[in-house]
This record gives sequence, C-alpha cells and structure tokens, in this order.
Amino acid sequence: MVYLDHAATTAVRPEALAAMTEEFGRLGNASALHGAGRAARRAVEEAREDIAGALGASPNEVVFTAGGTEADNLAVKGLYWARSAAAPRRRRVLVSAVEHHAVLDPAHWLGGRQGAVVEELPVDGRGAVRPEDLRAAIARDPDGVALVSVMWANNEVGTVQPVAELAAVAAEYGVPMHTDAVQAVGALEVDFSAHAGLAALTASAHKIGGPVGAGALVLARGVDPEPVLHGGGQERDVRSGTLAPPLLRGFAEAARLAAAERAEHAGHLARLREELVRTVHKAVPDAVLNGDPEDRLPGNAHFSFPGCEGDALLMLLDAQGIACSTGSACTAGVARPSHVLLAMGADTDTALGSLRFSLGRGSTAADVEALGAAIGPAVERARAARGKRRR
Repeated sequence: MVYLDHAATTAVRPEALAAMTEEFGRLGNASALHGAGRAARRAVEEAREDIAGALGASPNEVVFTAGGTEADNLAVKGLYWARSAAAPRRRRVLVSAVEHHAVLDPAHWLGGRQGAVVEELPVDGRGAVRPEDLRAAIARDPDGVALVSVMWANNEVGTVQPVAELAAVAAEYGVPMHTDAVQAVGALEVDFSAHAGLAALTASAHKIGGPVGAGALVLARGVDPEPVLHGGGQERDVRSGTLAPPLLRGFAEAARLAAAERAEHAGHLARLREELVRTVHKAVPDAVLNGDPEDRLPGNAHFSFPGCEGDALLMLLDAQGIACSTGSACTAGVARPSHVLLAMGADTDTALGSLRFSLGRGSTAADVEALGAAIGPAVERARAARGKRRR
C-alpha cells in the first residue's frame, strides 16, 4: 500500500510501541497511594515532562485527555462556561470558518444549547485568518467575547495560520485564545511559551507516531476552564478519569522524538511534497493546488480536480493501492462539500472534487512515483463516469 494519508493517522513508532508494551506489563492506578500506584504516577509525570518539553510548555500546564477531540471540546466548552459564568454578557465565541469539526461542532452546540453567539471568522483565498479581521471582530464588543479559537495549521489544505499575530490581538483585548495544533506538532516549530496570549493548545498522540487514545490540552497559568467530565478530580479537577500510563508513555516517546527530529523531518517532507506537486501537475495539468503555496504544512498537498468527484477518485486510487482522503477522516463518507474550501471561496463542484495527499514518516520517492502513474488514468475515468451520470 502507498499510504498518503498521514494527516488522518500515523503508524505507531517502534520506540513508542516498546515503551507502551513495557508499561502494559505493570499494575497500578496513578491515583493510588501505594507503591504500585506511585510507580504508575511516576510514569505519568515523566511523560508529562517530556510532552511539555516538546510543546514548549511547563509540565503543570499539560492536562491529559483521550485525544484531540476531547481536548478541543474541553477548551471551547470549558473556557466558554468559565468566562460566561464570571461575566454573563461574555457570550461571543469567535472561531475560524475553517476549523476542524472538533472545534466547530462544540462551538455551535454552545450556540444552540447554551446561549452562545457563535461567529465564524472569514479566511482569505489561501485559508488564512487575517489579524485585522480578528481585531475588527473583537472590537465590535470586546467585553462580550468569551474566547477565540483558530487552528495552528489546517488539516485539509495545510495552510499555517499567523498564530503569533492572532494571539497578540486576542491578548491585547484580554480574550483567551485556543489553538488546535494537532496537525502542527512534529511538522512545525510549536512553542507554547513563545506565543504570548495563547491560553490553550491541543495536541494528539496518533498524529506524531503515538497511540490513538491519548492527547493533551495545554493551559496557560491562570486559565481554568470548567470541566466537561466530572468524577475523580484528576488533572487539576479539569479532566476526571483514570489515567493510562502506557498510552501516555507512548505519547511522550513519540513527542520527544518528533521534537528532536522535526527540522530534518520537515525538510524531507517539504522536498518530497514539491516533487508530488510537480508529479500531479505533470499528469493532470489543470489540477489546482489549494491552500497557501508557501506557508503550509510540509507534508500536505491538497488538490482540486475539475470535472471529478473526490469520492470516486479516492476509490479509484484505492483500487490501485494508494490511500489518500477527501479531507478530514472524521467526515469521510459524508457526501457534502468541504466547509474549508467553501470558506476559501470555492464553488460546490470544486469543493466536492478535491483530494488531500499527506506525507509522513516512511513516505518515499517511490510513493510519489506510484501516485504519478495512477492519478492521470484515475482522473480520466472519474471524469468519464461523472459525464455519463450527468447525461
């Protein structure tokens, strides 16, 4: 199989698997006071230190979750509840129009069930939020804003947001800003402490060679969201639930290695991505590369193929042993146009006729060559099939 869907998930690194295997052989609840419990707690806290180091945070700022979706929900719902409880007129939730559904859906749930006023920040044709647009949105009623959430890098088109500038604008008005950095960790330099004004940051283990089922929400000092889960009061009373030392050790090992190898890895991916872009354009000259042509994730190449339906094209490539996606894996199989492309100004046909190719650890030039050999015939067949249906 040629795997070009690393944005959806990545293979567990051998080092992470070894750490998890070792820890799975041990017994102990990290909340227990006896020796076995203290050993489990030690594994958890050492993992917290490694993950904090990889994210440019302090260990006491890291709250463990079961993944990116939970961390996003905790950030959006928790910050809204805490801020609106302190000042009831703080009901505005500002999110970019291209956010992952793990941010958009809880925001709109708050709008439908909790009285929030959800405002989607516009993006330009590259998929980026302009700082001046955020400033204008906050300035309309700064005292009424509960939070801002803008992702670090887009999971579909790969555009990197001006996080530092956006966080500075939010901080100027005293508004906490959350960023979903799930796609950015391991690919870009992610330094939480270097971005003054960031209140919260989401990370996920399985995007960087760690296990599915582990994530983190980094919370700046003094930022205390209301919990979404209640129970044993673990993780500073912010996120109750029994901690999983094996998964956290795997997460920590993957995060440590991702940070250490990031620059070299990103350079390799960027070179391979440029070759992929050239290869696709050679085979399909009218394919359109979406997102920022330069300021993008190094392993992301997102194309629109005029005259094609993305799902049909995906299945034709899959039949050739090439795995890719039409966008977020969380919405796979849902016959609706990409909200990201629509927000960027694309029409419905263009938004439905797109594919994302995402490179990662283990991707090779041979993978790109295989795609180059398959994409042209697949596009021809997809166009022919669509033409027959329309007749």
